[in-house]
Amino acid sequence: NSVLINGTHKAPSMKVAEASKIIENTQRDINIAYMNELAKIFNAMGIDTHDVIEAASSKWNFIKLSPGLVGGHCISVDPYYLIQKAQVYGVLPRVMFDARRLNDGMGAYVAEQTIKCMNKKGVRVKDAKILILGITFKENCPDIRNTKVVDIYHTLKEYTNNITLYDPWADAAHVKKEYGIDIVGTLPQKERFDAVILAVSHKEFEQLDVRSLMGNEGVVYDVKGILPRDVIDGRL
Repeated sequence: NSVLINGTHKAPSMKVAEASKIIENTQRDINIAYMNELAKIFNAMGIDTHDVIEAASSKWNFIKLSPGLVGGHCISVDPYYLIQKAQVYGVLPRVMFDARRLNDGMGAYVAEQTIKCMNKKGVRVKDAKILILGITFKENCPDIRNTKVVDIYHTLKEYTNNITLYDPWADAAHVKKEYGIDIVGTLPQKERFDAVILAVSHKEFEQLDVRSLMGNEGVVYDVKGILPRDVIDGRL
């Protein structure tokens, strides 16, 4: 209490303290899963998810969140501990389990949506040159633990081997050891891509002219919703 401005809370037991931490991360996982499910629904309906969220945010008690990839060492892991322990006690936590399954599938969903955009635009998917921007599990940090960007990569790898993964924050040797994927630390200047996926909102990507990385035709898919709307072909 002499250090922390907001003071401390003394839990009645270690079990309560541990349970409070695990439900905090699980709650965030469930909330993000809800937004991801909405994104899937609105994409199918042809409605921009971010427009819906902005409109809903005009109501004072709406909790504003965004859809996206859920990785890292806390939110994507802690719910499994609670799910497993619940089953030991004979309780099947359906909401938590479904949220985990939905969030774990978002990487593949992003890849499939990118392919859908390419097909609509007449861009050949087989052997296409694809650039993925970012591999870390969140922006402006080098942490790659449980990143779901690798799911985007592996789904697209079924169609093409011409995938470039650029991340100025991640350590290439660490990524290679952990996932067996080669990444580059500088943006390719002469290469022209058929599709670009902005997977992580690093500060280096915010002002990037993604269209300059492509030929006359190409697809831009924005996972994070930070690129100008007139330059993208799809987003969550």
